[in-house]
Amino acid sequence: MPPGKYGMQEEWEKEEDQQITMDFLLPTGIFLRFPVSRNDTIKNIKKMVWKNARSEAMYSGLGDPDGYVFTCIKQTAESEELEEESRRLSDVRPFMFVLRLVAREGDRVEKLTNTQISQLIGKGLHEFEAQKNHEVDEFRTKMRAFCEEKAQERESLPWQQWMEYSFPCELEPCCSPPDSWSMKSKKSKKIFVQIKFEASQESFMLQQDPHDLPVALMKSALKKKATVFRSLRQEPEDYTLQVNGRWEFIYGKHPLCQFKYIFSCLRNGQNPHLTMTHYSTIAKYKEEQTKVCSQASKSRSLSRPPPLPLKKNTSSLWSINEPFYIHLLQGSRVNADEGMKLVVQAGLFHGSELLCKVVTSSEVTVCSEPLWDQKLEFDINVADLPRMSRLCFALYAVIEKAKKPRGTKKKNKKADCPIAWVNTMVFDYKDQLKTGEFLLSTWPSVPDDKSDLLNPMGTVEKNPNVDSAAGLLIRFPNIRPHPLYYPPLDKISDIEKNGDAVYVTKDEYVRLKEIMDNKNYTEFFEDEKELLWKLRTDVRDRYPESLSKLLLITKWNKREDVVQMVSLLRHWPDLPAISALELLDYSFPDPAVRSFTIRCLKKLSDDELLQYLLQLVQVLKYESYMDCDLTTFLLERALSNRRIGHFLFWHLRSEIHVASVSLRFGLILEAYCRGDIHHIKLLTKQNEALGKMKALSDIVKSGSQKMTVEDLKLCIRQESYLDALSDLYSPLNPSILLPEICAEKCRFMDSKMKPLWLMYVNPAIQGDMIGIIFKNGDDLRQDMLTLQMIQLMENLWKKEGLDLRMIPYGCLSTGNKMGLIEVVKNSDTIANIQRNSTNNAATAAFNKDALLNWLKSKNPEDKLEQAIEEFTLSCAGYCVATYVLGIGDRHNDNIMIRETGQLFHIDFGHFLGNFKRKLGINRERVPFILTYDFVHVIQEGKTNNSEKFERFREYCEQAYKILCRNGTLFVNLFAMMKAAGLPELTSFKDIQYLKDCLALGKSEDEALKNFKVKFNEALRESWKTKVNWMMHSMAKDNRP
Repeated sequence: MPPGKYGMQEEWEKEEDQQITMDFLLPTGIFLRFPVSRNDTIKNIKKMVWKNARSEAMYSGLGDPDGYVFTCIKQTAESEELEEESRRLSDVRPFMFVLRLVAREGDRVEKLTNTQISQLIGKGLHEFEAQKNHEVDEFRTKMRAFCEEKAQERESLPWQQWMEYSFPCELEPCCSPPDSWSMKSKKSKKIFVQIKFEASQESFMLQQDPHDLPVALMKSALKKKATVFRSLRQEPEDYTLQVNGRWEFIYGKHPLCQFKYIFSCLRNGQNPHLTMTHYSTIAKYKEEQTKVCSQASKSRSLSRPPPLPLKKNTSSLWSINEPFYIHLLQGSRVNADEGMKLVVQAGLFHGSELLCKVVTSSEVTVCSEPLWDQKLEFDINVADLPRMSRLCFALYAVIEKAKKPRGTKKKNKKADCPIAWVNTMVFDYKDQLKTGEFLLSTWPSVPDDKSDLLNPMGTVEKNPNVDSAAGLLIRFPNIRPHPLYYPPLDKISDIEKNGDAVYVTKDEYVRLKEIMDNKNYTEFFEDEKELLWKLRTDVRDRYPESLSKLLLITKWNKREDVVQMVSLLRHWPDLPAISALELLDYSFPDPAVRSFTIRCLKKLSDDELLQYLLQLVQVLKYESYMDCDLTTFLLERALSNRRIGHFLFWHLRSEIHVASVSLRFGLILEAYCRGDIHHIKLLTKQNEALGKMKALSDIVKSGSQKMTVEDLKLCIRQESYLDALSDLYSPLNPSILLPEICAEKCRFMDSKMKPLWLMYVNPAIQGDMIGIIFKNGDDLRQDMLTLQMIQLMENLWKKEGLDLRMIPYGCLSTGNKMGLIEVVKNSDTIANIQRNSTNNAATAAFNKDALLNWLKSKNPEDKLEQAIEEFTLSCAGYCVATYVLGIGDRHNDNIMIRETGQLFHIDFGHFLGNFKRKLGINRERVPFILTYDFVHVIQEGKTNNSEKFERFREYCEQAYKILCRNGTLFVNLFAMMKAAGLPELTSFKDIQYLKDCLALGKSEDEALKNFKVKFNEALRESWKTKVNWMMHSMAKDNRP
């Protein structure tokens, strides 16, 4: 063949973006030809193929696009599968302008799934393989088998049960209709519901009792249909009710008024709009989803993890009464100032308890690779090491001691410069005492942290940034020539008896009751510890909920006590799930305690689990091994309820950038995705939308040139942005569809981080728009926690028949300093309302009539009374909530009001009493915000309307008493959040504010008395709030 250029090589060498006519060969035997851009991605080209194929014969023979891959002939005359679909056509450079579409099979499906999971979780699966870590490999194999088994179980579910997984009911905590509806509907106790049948435009209005079950409404609808259309009678069991324009369904054994959607319609005076959906439609959804899952599971045979090797020639760890020791060999990549000495401190911990004295190495001269080669011996025998012993190291530098002149007092030499810390377990994941050398890459210490050098609460993971982190090389000794295993406690019977019968005096019982009744007890005197241990069986039988106190005083460095505690736990009655939550703290690491706790948590309903999911994800950080009961429990529940799965995914995904949890969270995310392959597609769409939102936000914030709102709209209108930002489920609430972004209504706000305000239109709901705010640059985790607590408060109040009209709007952290916030429609800030009522910023905050006049303008005539009632209730709720949570930085720009009258707070940058200070003076001097213009609204503008105000005071007191009765729950949930590393929540001291506010350990009368003092103080000092608001308004007006 003569030399020359063949194929299309010349075309690919051109720079310009031009159209190329391509041929496409489809597996259905169809041939397509149409122009594409050289810069189009393979993914986009695939979309175009499906679009063009619609009008062709055999289109129905094509399945889901993800089930196919393009192949082409490369310049090297080899065939290539275009697996990486984000590549552009000009990067692929096929030899001829022909792409062939082939169905994925076996290996191809597995490859695709792996690629999709890697892209979705933000971590390549190859990184897990590269660990070359047996624990990681075994965990992956075991969890994959577990999650795929769950997926197969789901495939065989009948359609009603499958719905409970895919579309769990969204319910109110109690089943009574809202008070506002009851007041309006004294004559008729029926609700009006607008019903239509799917694929039909005809709709009709039905009257129904709000306490009826959904099946009664479906019977009425079918009866009406049979009458109007003279159709055959059908069975209500063949139908379900769908909320129009949402993936939310009304079904099951709950009264209609308990469904959140219907409850909110009644509350807002609207008629619910529902569609009768036939079971065949649901069966079709199920078939589509299970087809994707079964395709993936067929691609590999279900492999179970290999059984653990039998423990041969092992001797009992408990027979070795020799001191435990390790060898500290050397350091690497240590960075410290010359003229200092390097020291390593080592401590053995069980949870937060130090098992024996801390051991300190000799001092060595600073260098990059310091050499110690020293034996560090601990004052504890090998036999007494508890199963979860944790070896904690701190590397620090000290200044060399200069000779001191005589007469000067000797000062204790202290660590001048903490450098790094690292933790490792003494036993491996198979219960074996570690032996041999371990290179521990450390975590940098906080330079100005003068607290303890050791960090037992920190992770046992090594720092993955091995190239930059300081390293410590240690060696665990071979105490015996064969492996040593921790004995399985369930087989131990010889020292199981919990002591002989003990003589107990009446005084001891009285003292025990005092200790048990005091909820504030966390530290005990020696005599109290002895008493608790002596009466441990009485604690189990009479005060089982005080298990944590007994665990805290157990001597975990004494094997006899450990065995007795564990055997006692075997017969411990199950605790209420709410009490068991505190046992997930890092102070209680024992495996028997962990599995007992999970046994108690299994009683949580799905709604309760969702309520505490944020905390349950945080305490995963305290787990010492990959495979643990908590992980299995969360995955099991997430794969039984997709709503739980959705939020578990985002809580884990939002912290995948955190090096200390990246491996653990990545592995759990991979396992979840394997258990619901179809969900990958929906979550990927959300992830892509968030990526585009971040790109838009970066453009807006770049500031290279002044960006206008019109420029933003122009960006959004580009096809790539319109596609990515439309047709997705809201990450804030997976029942809500975001079908079509409305570029015209989008904007960015002028605050520091320039949040994006994005509006969506839903064609299925006439005139109804959904708004979300995308924040980039702010850590939303504190807002998320605060709103979760407000939601919990509302639930507790509603259970007691008190509906305080709170608005715990949606807020979700989705990544490193970014996330979404729900827009509360038809609302404005108090500041704007006050500013719009006068031209003078200085006096706006003092205009007492502004709020009431605004409400009058939005609620004419008979609606005003209801709006004032909404204001009164919500104001009471937020007064109590902000006081208990210690929410600071309150001004008229972060308190808002809806046109219906509901007041609510936003932006929770400070909590737990961390108030803003100005020039060292506390700027916020009042316990909660209760200004005279709020009182003016509550009193309906009349100065002598004390009856209304007293009712408001009663609401506040009632709400506060309910929270005090549930004080332990709030303290437990905040304590679990210590793992999150929020700046204002790092230790038990931060939680003390909450304990004081909820008067833990005090009687209800004492608590209420204290609250009344604070209430009167807020009223008396409200003028100070006004001055603060005025200063805030003037500062805002004077900003450049």
